[in-house]
Amino acid sequence: MSSNLASTGLCSRRHFLKAGSSFGLGTTALAWLLQQEGLLGAPARPELEQRTYDLLPKPGHHRATAQAMISILMIGGPSQMDLFDPKPKLKEWEGRPFPGELKFDNAGQASSKVMPGLWEFQKHGQCGTELSSLLPHLAKVVDDLCVIRSMQTGVNNHGQSLYALTNGRITAGAPTLGSWLSYGLGSASQELPAFLTLTHPSGLPLLAEHNWSNGWLPSIYQGTVVRPTEPRLLNLDPAPHLRGLPQEKQLALLREINREHRAQHPGEHDLDARIASYELAAKMQTAAKEAMDISTESPATRRLYGIDNDLTRDYGTRCLIARRLVERGVRFVQVVNNGQSWDHHSGIYKGLPDLCARTDQPVAALVQDLKGRGLLDSTLVHWGGEMGRLPVIQNDGPKDKVGRDHNTYGFTQWLAGGGIRGGMTHGETDEWGHHAVKDIVTHHDFHATVLHLFGLDHSKLVYRRGGRELNLTDNKPARVVREILWG
Repeated sequence: MSSNLASTGLCSRRHFLKAGSSFGLGTTALAWLLQQEGLLGAPARPELEQRTYDLLPKPGHHRATAQAMISILMIGGPSQMDLFDPKPKLKEWEGRPFPGELKFDNAGQASSKVMPGLWEFQKHGQCGTELSSLLPHLAKVVDDLCVIRSMQTGVNNHGQSLYALTNGRITAGAPTLGSWLSYGLGSASQELPAFLTLTHPSGLPLLAEHNWSNGWLPSIYQGTVVRPTEPRLLNLDPAPHLRGLPQEKQLALLREINREHRAQHPGEHDLDARIASYELAAKMQTAAKEAMDISTESPATRRLYGIDNDLTRDYGTRCLIARRLVERGVRFVQVVNNGQSWDHHSGIYKGLPDLCARTDQPVAALVQDLKGRGLLDSTLVHWGGEMGRLPVIQNDGPKDKVGRDHNTYGFTQWLAGGGIRGGMTHGETDEWGHHAVKDIVTHHDFHATVLHLFGLDHSKLVYRRGGRELNLTDNKPARVVREILWG
């Protein structure tokens, strides 16, 4: 380079490429090659318009078959070999040491003695799917069910596996499925929340609010909790002196104040969500009460759900309310149990029949009722817990103490409606009911499939945060399980 160029601060292109490791030829060539191969990320671009978040209906990525979902979470781990996945091999080996490796959650109570399925199985429906004698009502609608016997999360812990099932990760803090659906599609109803959770009268489920969390999505997509007794939603009624015209004037003034305040604080999503929640609450004074009032249902419908029976009244009422909510445009309804009540480390001989007696009729009634009203084709119904059980005895001793330990390597859930093929089983566990070995469905596959039914591509439904594009499947490998879909 000439002294003239040096003195002016200019340099030749050749000198530029040679000078310094930071601007050398290798770096430039690498960038060019990455671009040619399509591996170079696009440069970050500032958003030109302020993003807004609401619950107005939005189009998906492709044609949807499902418009709403009812998820009946049976937290704790329903025993697959006692309910949905018959294994004759276990009877042959009853009481003998299990010949393979087992991972116990509680080694102190563990044994290796094989325990067969404790209740008889029979084939039902035109499809011939085998179900346990503990599920006589579900047997009547089995032709509408797809029983997935090859679920797998692979984390042998209730909390981690439940997170995997609800938010796609094994840790807290991420948005749940209901929040993603609300974010991606909005709601058909502007008078009811898009995402509601119906809780149990005996208490909240394991992980409580994490099951309906919006995570790092804007707060407007958080689930709304419905109490198990009246009033199911608190603080809907105005004070007596504000009812009628006084409240209408007060709300009009509040809307004007909120409009001005929002204009002064653009982009504050928590503020937007809070304002939206107040506006929704006013609309809900009439709509929510009507949706959750089952007194207008016919006596035949109430009997169908078991509301006339003390044992089934709670689940029957909540399943019926779930139907009424999706009928009125709610996107996602979650029906949860208390704690982890399906976690039968001991007392399975009494505990499992008791839970089935409380839930079997109401859940079957929900499928039957949706179908009778022409809603099953557009409503996806999900039933399942975060894990299953092992094929060996836990708490070996008196019959009333016997149970089964955790198993997340092969367990059962079922789906119905919303574009799911009914009258079929999918996947298999090994001859012990321990590991899924055929057509395995991971929690990521499950979520990808659910989103697909709603017209959403799991890889395209993203939220940009901290320079990253985040999605429900945590950007992990996931496949749509097309074998269980119609068409």
